[in-house]
Amino acid sequence: MPRPTTKKQLLETIEIEQKALEQLLAGLSPAQMTQPRVVGQWSVKDVLAHLLEWQHMVLNWHAAGLKGKVPAIPAEGLNWSQIPQLNQQIYEKHCNRALADIQREFKSSHKKMLSTIESLSEDDLFARGRYAWTKTSTLGSYFISSTSSHYLWARTNIKKGLKADKQK
Repeated sequence: MPRPTTKKQLLETIEIEQKALEQLLAGLSPAQMTQPRVVGQWSVKDVLAHLLEWQHMVLNWHAAGLKGKVPAIPAEGLNWSQIPQLNQQIYEKHCNRALADIQREFKSSHKKMLSTIESLSEDDLFARGRYAWTKTSTLGSYFISSTSSHYLWARTNIKKGLKADKQK
């Protein structure tokens, strides 16, 4: 699927990838959702926590940018080469949370992403230089990375991890 370049394409791609991920998750038991080492050391629950935390970060970056602030991206004291450390921090923050809480928060985060995207204009999403904090990128690319692309990554890796577990 080509990378979205319009708001309509972005919303359609998010819907397609979200439905595919939800379909995969619907076929899993709570035990399968919390089984460790499906994706690296992570359970499926941990993957969902990872997705929702990245969505929260993008929403927070956007909110800060609207106030004229330049957010710490990807996180305070970290740069893009330190994503593994950031992802470990995310894991540690959420690993002891209940599955139901993570699922509920993931659905809420997804809805917030959609409502934010829907509130933005085509230029807000895809015009380069629209926001100082996005530098040479577009706001849309941040939304793509934290929704449809991340959902595809999650689905692909969960399927691969579950398949590998069955072959053991």
